[in-house]
Amino acid sequence: MRRKGLASMAVQSAEAVTTTPAADAAPASVDLGPAKGLSCRECGEHFPLGPIFACELCFGPLEVAYELPTGDPEALRKQIEAGPDNVWRYAPLLPVPADVAGKPNLNPGWTKLVKADNLARELGITGGLFIKDDSGNPTHSFKDRVVAQAIEAARAFGFTTLSCSSTGNLAGAVGAAAARAGFRSCVFIPHDLEQGKVVMAAVYGGDLVGIEGNYDDVNRFCSELIGDSLGEGWGFVNVNLRPYYAEGSKTLAYEICEQLGWQLPDQLVIPVASGSQLTKIDKGLKELIALGLVEDKPYKIFGAQAEGCSPVSTAFRDGHDVVRPQKPDTIAKSLAIGNPADGPYVLDIARRTGGAVEDVDDEQVVDAIKLLARTEGIFAETAGGVTVGVTRKLLASGALDPALTTVVLNTGDGLKTLDAVAPTSQATAVIKPSLDAFRAAGLAE
Repeated sequence: MRRKGLASMAVQSAEAVTTTPAADAAPASVDLGPAKGLSCRECGEHFPLGPIFACELCFGPLEVAYELPTGDPEALRKQIEAGPDNVWRYAPLLPVPADVAGKPNLNPGWTKLVKADNLARELGITGGLFIKDDSGNPTHSFKDRVVAQAIEAARAFGFTTLSCSSTGNLAGAVGAAAARAGFRSCVFIPHDLEQGKVVMAAVYGGDLVGIEGNYDDVNRFCSELIGDSLGEGWGFVNVNLRPYYAEGSKTLAYEICEQLGWQLPDQLVIPVASGSQLTKIDKGLKELIALGLVEDKPYKIFGAQAEGCSPVSTAFRDGHDVVRPQKPDTIAKSLAIGNPADGPYVLDIARRTGGAVEDVDDEQVVDAIKLLARTEGIFAETAGGVTVGVTRKLLASGALDPALTTVVLNTGDGLKTLDAVAPTSQATAVIKPSLDAFRAAGLAE
């Protein structure tokens, strides 16, 4: 296999591909709309729809293969625009049944694309700066998008329990979506996550299990559980349902282009954890071009990592194709995946589009969170601090063109990562309730 970065994932998956109990129990005919099968991203081998995610031949990752709409692009554009104000407006392009909008789901998506003029002036961007603010989703992160797709696959394959390995946001999204859809949930997280994310994952009533170790330890445990009889009937949204789950990130690309008036942005800055979000946004952009929904033109994709967990940016900077795993040590815990499954593909996309993968340290992350809050009134979680911080760094190095239209992703709400900014975000003053005290504190100026 040409991608060593996928080796550990593939080896863990080998048994699951052939012995996952639910795979044998999957219905002979599965209705997932335009999704007609799975294809290997490495060797191109095709497989029927099912709860598998690694190729039997080369252990490469599987992704959904479609029969997408053909015909008049304008008619498809009007159909989308007439749809609901959530991800299901794009149902004809997703692995979901046509009646998905009528099923119990959290209905995420159609979040704001904020024209960030104040931040643009601060950074020196003249070509237009936009923040795609996904903190407005039901559980306040983009993970609601991917879980919404996984839920439909879980229904189609007859799973009864939803599960995941998570750095926090996904655990909350799975817990909430499972509660809404009537599934049992059991999710697994590193034992030392931010307390806000722990509470948000636990409040929905499912089982929340802390694993002693980092995210990669959690993910390995989940891969073992899938191959065991204990995992029978379990749909792991980011493991055996990963091909379907990952397609939810395409909706970010769809929305951005539609909100820009059916135009491609010139530049995008996207956070990188596993790398799946970035690769699927690129896939979504290419699909829109192929369908004639947007005019084809060059675009650049930039990946953003935290310095304390930067295996992909390190490989990019060193000119390597192999992504070497790292032990995470950063406040940006939602991005703290030391062995990113899609890392090699992130490198491919950044290089193909003329972009880059860059990182910032924790101090720069905090500064960027506060900068975005001060200029645009958007309180981002640490991943948003990473993308804004990397944007500023890319501008300083000349890698990002300030004269081009730029979209920066904020994937979650800062209320989940209060600890990151709490030490430097306190009351300006504490005074007695009098005008004299107000003046004495220098606040009347």
